[in-house]
This record gives sequence, C-alpha cells and structure tokens, in this order.
Amino acid sequence: MYDPQSRHAAEFIDQEEAAAAVAEADRMARDPAAVRDILARAAERKGLDHREASVLLAADDPETTAAMFELAAQVKRDFYGNRIVLFAPLYLSNYCINSCTYCPYHRANTHMPRKKLSQEEIVREVTALQDMGHKRLAVEAGEHPKENPLDYIIESIRTIYGIHHRNGAIRRVNVNIAATTVEDYRRLRDAEIGTYILFQETYDRAAYETLHPAGPKHDYAWHTEAMDRAMDGGIDDVGLGVLFGLGAWRREFAALLMHAEHLEAVHGVGPHTISVPRVRRADGIDPADFAHGIDDATFARICACIRLAVPYTGMIVSTRESRAVREQVLGLGVSQISGASRTSVGGYAEPEAEEENSRQFDVSDDRSLDEVVHWLMGLGCIPSFCTACYREGRTGDRFMSLCKSGQIQNCCHPNALLTLKEYLEDYASPATRERGEALIRKELENVKSPHVRAIAERHLAAIAEGRRDFRF
Repeated sequence: MYDPQSRHAAEFIDQEEAAAAVAEADRMARDPAAVRDILARAAERKGLDHREASVLLAADDPETTAAMFELAAQVKRDFYGNRIVLFAPLYLSNYCINSCTYCPYHRANTHMPRKKLSQEEIVREVTALQDMGHKRLAVEAGEHPKENPLDYIIESIRTIYGIHHRNGAIRRVNVNIAATTVEDYRRLRDAEIGTYILFQETYDRAAYETLHPAGPKHDYAWHTEAMDRAMDGGIDDVGLGVLFGLGAWRREFAALLMHAEHLEAVHGVGPHTISVPRVRRADGIDPADFAHGIDDATFARICACIRLAVPYTGMIVSTRESRAVREQVLGLGVSQISGASRTSVGGYAEPEAEEENSRQFDVSDDRSLDEVVHWLMGLGCIPSFCTACYREGRTGDRFMSLCKSGQIQNCCHPNALLTLKEYLEDYASPATRERGEALIRKELENVKSPHVRAIAERHLAAIAEGRRDFRF
C-alpha cells in the first residue's frame, strides 16, 4: 500500500498505486469540471499530488493543453523568473560492471574503448570548459569499484575545484554516480559537492530488473532508496530523473512524483531537481528497440505537468534534446540546460576520434556555449552561471523556504546578471556581448528592490573593471 513515509521502495513506490493513478486519471480526464478544479488548484502554486497531476497528463484535449501550458509558463516565471542555469557534464570514466541494456557502457560491450581520465587529463578538460565560460559541472562515471572507487571520484572533485585558469573557476560540482552507502554519501558531502543526481531509469520493478540483468544496479531497492541514504548522509540537494522510453510513461510519471512526495514526507524537502531524459541512440543502442518511446508533444506535456506538480523544483533538459524541443520546453517550466556537452570520456580539450567513440549517447544539440547563450537571450531568457545559493548555504529546506516565499528572486535575479556579465567580459563573441549588455540594462529595471539594484550596479561596474565573483 502506498506510504510516502515508508523507507521501503516497494511501499513509497507502490506499483499498484501507480497503476491505480493512471486508471483514475483516465476516468477523471473525461470530466471537464474535475479537470478545471485541478487546474485551479495548480494555479495556487502549491503543487499537485501524483493523482491530480496524472489527470492533467491524461486530459490531452487542445483546450486543457493550452491552459496547462500557459499556467506552467506562469508558474515557472513566478518562482524562477526568466533565468536559465547552464552547466556541462564531465565524464570521468566509462568503466562499468553493470549490464544496463539501454547504456553502451554495459560490461558486455567489448568493442567500446574503455577510458578513465587521469588527474592531469581532468585539468586539461576542465581548463577547456573554463575557457568556454562554464562554472558548473555534473561529474559522471560508470560503476566500477576497482577503476572508479569513491577515492578517485573525490580526488577528481578536489582537482576540479582547484583549477583556476585566467578568470575561470568551477564553482559547483554536481555528482551523478551509482547508488552507495550513507558513509560514502557523507564523504561526498564533505568533498563539497552540489547536488547528488541519480536517475531511477524506470520505476516499474519488473521492467527495471529485466533492463538491469546483472551487476549491483540490478538491486531495485538499493537503487531506489539511494536518495534516502544520501539525505541521511547530509546531502540535502538531490536530483531525481526517469529515462523515458523504458517503461509505460504515464506510470513512470506518477511514480516519479510519488518519489518526490516521499522525500518531502520523510526528509522535509523534495528533490532539488528533476531531469527528464529520453532514450537516445548510442553505440549498439537503438531507441526503437524500446517499446515506450514518447513523441515531442507528449514530452512537452510531461514537462508542463511536472512544473505544476512540483513548482519549486528545478527541471533539467540536456543536449539529448534538439534545439527546437528545448526551445518549447523552456517555456513550460525547464530551468536548467546543458550547453556544448560532450558525453564521451574526454573530448573538451581535443575532439574524440570517431574510432575511439566513448559517448554514452548522441547529443541532439551540438551548438557551442556562446551560440546557446546568444540563443537564450534572443528568447528573453537570462543565461545564468550562478552558484551562489550553494556557496552561501542556501540549500535543501533553506533554499525551498526562500523559493516558496518568493524571496529567492532577490538573490537569483541579480546573481544571474552578475554571472552573465562575467561571461560577457571574459568569453562572449562580439555579437553575444552586445546582446547581453542590452539584456542586462533591461533586466536591471526588473530588480524590485532599489537597494539590491544599487548593489548590483556597483558589482557590474566592478566586473567590467576586472574583478570577479560577486554574489548576493
């Protein structure tokens, strides 16, 4: 029976409850009054439970879709403004002992070159990322106790934080590695990671065990309960995600929200971020081989429904998605995107040769970071490289309380402008710099507090004179 306060995966991700939510949604979606009532509750900006959100996802008539999209856009503006946070993944190693059937890193793939970055190679990769303008990384590695032990991950994090090149510095390292113990999560916390990210892949237990036939990841409970152990270990910013295409997408959607409800019930704070990747082509991986793929229209509806269900949670869309898809979902609640990503082990300092292909998946948006920044500003968005909340201790329930009250805007909006100014001064092309300076002048007028605006103006002037790293 569904129990969000239980610590057991089989209870807070109850398979029968996920199926019941979908069945109830089918019935209620045919009732216009019920749908309007749920939309009205969503408009209160306090979130929806998994059953309510499932009804909106099922109500796919044009009128409801339009209302839902409009409301999702407004909710995103209310809590996150027009800021879009930018990051890049850094793959440390593709050694892996698991047998995930949707990932080319599976241990039976004997023709993929196995690579692991040395600390010297990490310095070169991070320097190249800094030269683009990145300030925030997501570290990725396969699960391999010999090749990728936690000591290696922590050493790599310390190396990353220690690299200062010209005006470049990585200010936040998020970590996406395999489920581990409470003690190991404490060590990651002590290494000053940002968010701990772990995709569930699929919440359907039977499908999960089939898709993970061997290796530590085969253990559904160990994987699904990882976020509880991470939060018990002191990591208060965690990121959930489903790999859409592996399981029945409406049940996955309901279970994802059930997981978020569980974290809120047990730990007092839900996920800091939710990612919505879709299965993509990779070495030996064909998305058509998986029966539950979703089209772009469905993907957009999922993004909008997540935004209405968890209005305070960041939503991430990576370069798995095309420019066109990313442009649509930016207006439906997405608050973070990757830019200029490489999904290979190495490839930032020097392009990887095709015969050495170590990509985890093919990217669909291969534009440079400058092109992405220029594009975002053309859409009226503020490209943000801000990491101030993490470094000022505004994480977990402290961040969420500020977000829910709307006070976070007094921090995030000016901080986004300051980090954009840094980017324009240090890395931008002339056309991007011209567009960015105009945007900053315009957005300063939207800083509500005269006091905050005055401080921001002083900081912006100091950045133009060569000083860096101001933050609210």
